[in-house]
Amino acid sequence: MDPFLEEKWDKWNSKYVPEENPDVELLRAKIIEDLTNVSSMTVEEYTLFQKWCEVHNKYPVIEKQGLFGSKRVAENPDDIAFIEKVKSNIWIPQSSDDYLNLQPRLFYTDDSGQKEVQSLIGLASQEQKRTKDLPETWNTIRTFTSTMKNNSNIGRNLNYIVLDDVTGKYLGVICISSDFLDLTPRDKHIGWERKNKTQGHMIDHTAIGSTIVPLQPLGYNYVGGKLLALLCLSDQVQQDWKREYGDTLIAVTTTSLYGKNKLNGLSQYDGLKHWQKMGFSSGSVSYEPLKSTVQLMLQWLRVNYPRKYFEWYEAKKPSGQPYKRDHKNRSYNFLYSKLEIPKHLIRSDHQRGIYFSELYTNSREFLRGEITEDALDKKFDTSYDALNNLWKEKYASKRIRSLTEQNRVSSETLFYDDLIFLDWNETKNKYLTQVGR
Repeated sequence: MDPFLEEKWDKWNSKYVPEENPDVELLRAKIIEDLTNVSSMTVEEYTLFQKWCEVHNKYPVIEKQGLFGSKRVAENPDDIAFIEKVKSNIWIPQSSDDYLNLQPRLFYTDDSGQKEVQSLIGLASQEQKRTKDLPETWNTIRTFTSTMKNNSNIGRNLNYIVLDDVTGKYLGVICISSDFLDLTPRDKHIGWERKNKTQGHMIDHTAIGSTIVPLQPLGYNYVGGKLLALLCLSDQVQQDWKREYGDTLIAVTTTSLYGKNKLNGLSQYDGLKHWQKMGFSSGSVSYEPLKSTVQLMLQWLRVNYPRKYFEWYEAKKPSGQPYKRDHKNRSYNFLYSKLEIPKHLIRSDHQRGIYFSELYTNSREFLRGEITEDALDKKFDTSYDALNNLWKEKYASKRIRSLTEQNRVSSETLFYDDLIFLDWNETKNKYLTQVGR
């Protein structure tokens, strides 16, 4: 029994106000209705549907009557103004060779990063006072740049905005998070035993690039995703990980959006120097009910299993981190079991490619506990200059040359802010073919 946890539980439970217990049959019917709808979708359609729900939950609209009929307008016009400000600062090349002048750099979304970014993009002091903080900028870019839902990660997180150090323009966003506890191909490659990985805290020496999203047209014209994947390995990330969490970063994992099911079978990480493909995950896509249904699910959980709700959604470790890993999936699976939700509605098999980068020649020996930090041997140059030059010379130059020869160079920013004003059918008709681009 954990005395710290018990003390927090007693305090929370003493203040808990009993709620009405949702009708279990109505709740079950709502869950089944929601899951039946989304489980009939393809992975691409479900991905876009989650994005559409996310945008509409965060940026609600109202119907406003005018002389020429009704139109959809945002409930909060300030949100739209901020989105437009972010959108206006996207890097757009004036000529195909402009990428050669880029000096990509990561800006960590803490207070020091806020001052640096404001200085770089040239905001006047009065405008600085009206500018939302970097986390909101990061979330805006992440929300409207990728068709993947912007999920907040539990545990360690380093969020970065990638800017050009010359022009101050946005290039993309990155999030470095707590690594997946279990990835069989990776663990076999390392030779990891679970005891060493968890009780030995070696998992704290690896991280995952959970968000690696370039803005357009950098992503399409210059394979900007490869640039951001390389920057996940940079000195900056390693230094921030050590400073924030006290652990030396030894290796980085990431996964592709799609695996074997993708049409051409390739990912932006395939063939990328310093990243090695480990195979495919054995995981699956877990379908989620609508937000209103989830709220009822959590209410039912609080009323009927308050201790479990507390441990999954309220309890924190002394460090401030959540007490339970993967709390959402744990709680959903528990609820589905208690409410006897048919298993075929809950998830679909969907493998993802697994990629792994070892920052030291003897990373695996360290992660197995065979050597100490003083024996680590750096594997490659992780400076900004080295990583940026690698991207320009090996990947970007080849890509833009090929697109130019085929007359396929794009000038589109593909910023999905118009989803705020589109209904689901309009969204599907316009963007379904772009999911996972």
